[in-house]
Amino acid sequence: MGVSTSQLQQLTIFTTVLTGAGVSTMYYLLQKKFSESDYHRLAVEELEACPAAMESLGAPPLKVYNIHLTDRKNCVDQHTAQIKIPVTGSKTGGYLYTSSSRDPATNRWSLKQAVLQLREGQVIDLLSSHQAAAAQTQAMEHMCGTDQLYELMCGR
Repeated sequence: MGVSTSQLQQLTIFTTVLTGAGVSTMYYLLQKKFSESDYHRLAVEELEACPAAMESLGAPPLKVYNIHLTDRKNCVDQHTAQIKIPVTGSKTGGYLYTSSSRDPATNRWSLKQAVLQLREGQVIDLLSSHQAAAAQTQAMEHMCGTDQLYELMCGR
């Protein structure tokens, strides 16, 4: 008693559809978890509170995209979160590089660094209230490049 080729084809199609649905659901849930997290929310709020950054992007409207799950710059564990958030406005877009840590006593996240890098290369330090610090960050980026800036900023 054998299984017909038609039945095997149907089983293969069903398994493929079920696996695709499972992977899609997992991706959606992971992205939802990231976007609802405190470290993500704090970073986006800091961006929205910075008039220079919002003006440079041409926001509002501000569009915040899903993080790239395969990007090695995105690293989250129980105590630290370093993520690279794609954002756009009506003028341009860029990446919001963030670093946050969780206080073990209160179990609350706090934003340690937030830097917006625009497509044109302009860098805006969102946590710096002084223009000199933003200029210094931009000079560092110019000297050592984006990846090295991120490594310096996040200690990687």
